[in-house]
Amino acid sequence: MVETNYELDMSNIPNHIAIIMDGNGRWAKKRFLPRTAGHKAGVEAIREVVKYSNKIGLKYLTLYAFSTENWKRPKVEVDALMNLLVNYLRKELEELNKNNVKITAIGDISKLPQACIDELNKSFEITKSNTGVNLNLALNYGGRDDLINSFKSLGKLIKDGKLDPQEIDESSIKSNLSTSDVPDPDLVIRTSGEQRLSNFLLWDVAYSEFYFTDVLWPDFGEENLRQAIYSYQNRDRRFGGLK
Repeated sequence: MVETNYELDMSNIPNHIAIIMDGNGRWAKKRFLPRTAGHKAGVEAIREVVKYSNKIGLKYLTLYAFSTENWKRPKVEVDALMNLLVNYLRKELEELNKNNVKITAIGDISKLPQACIDELNKSFEITKSNTGVNLNLALNYGGRDDLINSFKSLGKLIKDGKLDPQEIDESSIKSNLSTSDVPDPDLVIRTSGEQRLSNFLLWDVAYSEFYFTDVLWPDFGEENLRQAIYSYQNRDRRFGGLK
């Protein structure tokens, strides 16, 4: 764990933090372990980050768990990731619910294995009334796909005579995204030293603050998240205007 002296302003906690959890494979490779071991270690990081997010009163935490491009990975790795999702939900659901965590998801989860869908739906139902941090899992999610689906929905409304094309605005596009019920992220974090979005929340991050760290995801914990939030709190967010 990283030792820091970062004192957070508890009146300025971001409303929504989105994290690109990167570096599981490299973490495993450094230890001469299979990539699946890195993914298992990454689950431990999720546990700590969710716990701390709830503690500080964060409202939304979106984790990029499986992208539309991740299907290109070897089948054995994809299967391992799906099994990890099922096991995580089965093992953690009771504790998450007890701690008032609400579980939701974005992306096309209908393409996931049935066991994943069943566990997700169970988690959604059990935690739907919780008022703590909203743990929002991006699963089979891609920013471009989300935009395409939004445009298709708008196109159908136009075709059916329910929408004037001249009335299309930011609100109508957002309302047809899978993130329609989630506010735009205030802070986007990416671990492992990479500095790109990788097709994550392309519409939603227009005015997000970005924080990149060399820490590999399995090593990312409470103090690392505190440091990221501290960095966010010391920035001047102008949203294109002046203060």
